[in-house]
Amino acid sequence: CEAKPAPPNSRRRPPKSAAASCWDARDNSFDDMSTHITVQLKREAGGEGLELPSYQTAGAAGMDVRAAEDKTLQPGETTLVATGFSIAVPHGYEAQLRPRSGLALKHNITLLNTPGTIDADYRGEVKVIVSNFGRDAFEIRRGDRIAQMVIAKVEQAHLEVVAEL
Repeated sequence: CEAKPAPPNSRRRPPKSAAASCWDARDNSFDDMSTHITVQLKREAGGEGLELPSYQTAGAAGMDVRAAEDKTLQPGETTLVATGFSIAVPHGYEAQLRPRSGLALKHNITLLNTPGTIDADYRGEVKVIVSNFGRDAFEIRRGDRIAQMVIAKVEQAHLEVVAEL
């Protein structure tokens, strides 16, 4: 396939693994012939100007999600951090919010209720439950990558009551 260049004066650059597939710098996407679904996204108040959730490499399972606000987490504190967007996950899928390994390893920052599920019928702003298990205060700045979002296929089960299993 043929890589598509960024528009003039664009700051978009292909991730390091872009050589493994076709990077389209015009829309920050890959054309790698894998299956894709469409998730509608609406910017919420406070989300203006933030980078949209995005995959950082061709092989990434999760999109990086950014904070839409500044917050300081004291040691032992848990808070809800706005992302500035809402999504419409297609029926038969869920969005999972997961911690970023670098924040966990370097700063003892993680997400509670992990993975946090965003159901297909939820339309409110996506918010992230962030906890500081470290010894120092941790600063979250607007635009910081605070979580990963994985879109996953789900099935609903029918329960059948039986006398024996």
